[in-house]
Amino acid sequence: MDTRQLRHFVALAETLNFRRAAERLHISQPPLSASIRKLEEDLGVLLFERTRRGTQLTPAGQAALDDARRALFHTEQFGRIATATARGEAGTLRVGFIGSATYALMPQLMPVFRARYPDVRLVLTESTTSRLLAQVEQGEVDAGLLRFPMVRASRARITPVERDVFVAALPAGHRLLARRKLQLSDLADEPFVLYGAQAVPGLHAMALLACQQAGFVPRVQQEAVQVQTVVSLVESGLGVALVPSVAMRHATPRIAFRPLHGPGAATEIGIALAWMPDTETPAARRFRETLEGLTPPAAAQEAPPPAAGHRAIASKLRR
Repeated sequence: MDTRQLRHFVALAETLNFRRAAERLHISQPPLSASIRKLEEDLGVLLFERTRRGTQLTPAGQAALDDARRALFHTEQFGRIATATARGEAGTLRVGFIGSATYALMPQLMPVFRARYPDVRLVLTESTTSRLLAQVEQGEVDAGLLRFPMVRASRARITPVERDVFVAALPAGHRLLARRKLQLSDLADEPFVLYGAQAVPGLHAMALLACQQAGFVPRVQQEAVQVQTVVSLVESGLGVALVPSVAMRHATPRIAFRPLHGPGAATEIGIALAWMPDTETPAARRFRETLEGLTPPAAAQEAPPPAAGHRAIASKLRR
């Protein structure tokens, strides 16, 4: 028994007419008759009764019809899934991301990707930049949305997809909030909440660089891993912090954000897509192409004012 014979059986069972079944199958009637006869011989049972009144299903044929339809469906589904997966339009996609990617990038990107490729099953994992880079290199995730600039060499390909700058995060009521224009150097005497050097080496290094360009080394009061945690610690009054401007989207009455001016204020940070070119899956390629198609080329981007880069991405996503 093969798929062709099952298709012939179902067509005849649904029409109960050899001529109409042959027309549906786009074959002539003799090959259809020979196929049904061969199927019955292979099974050792009659599937159809041929009488003067026409063709009827036997009890055996009636009992087998539903299973034959299911078998055809699953055979066709197997072909569709295999083909779609090879094209990157189905299958599983494992994406790792840092917490601050959920502020703007992922809420804008994921609905677009899901609409284009609804049969791709997304497996999302939140982690730190250091861990994500290792997971990408080891094949534990197919792609990673992580912080750049990177502070170590990697075999992964890195494409910046969201550019940003630091803003100052200050607890509500802080004396510096009275200033209309805040210099980064104004924070020199403040206790800092800083990113951990091991878990978030990129942000740690860039925050230190910005402060040093402004003429001081920050006095670290507390360290944290996630941008959200840094913001919460500032809300608790443990110090001030430099955070990506996209964090301003989640301001609360207990914290205030201020753009920075002067030396060190233009230090550029952002989010990049990391993937392994040699082992990139078709679904991962579709994900990368979707993201790259919605993001201006990195070489053409300038360091944006706070949140400007996110508005540009959002504008492209809405088109």
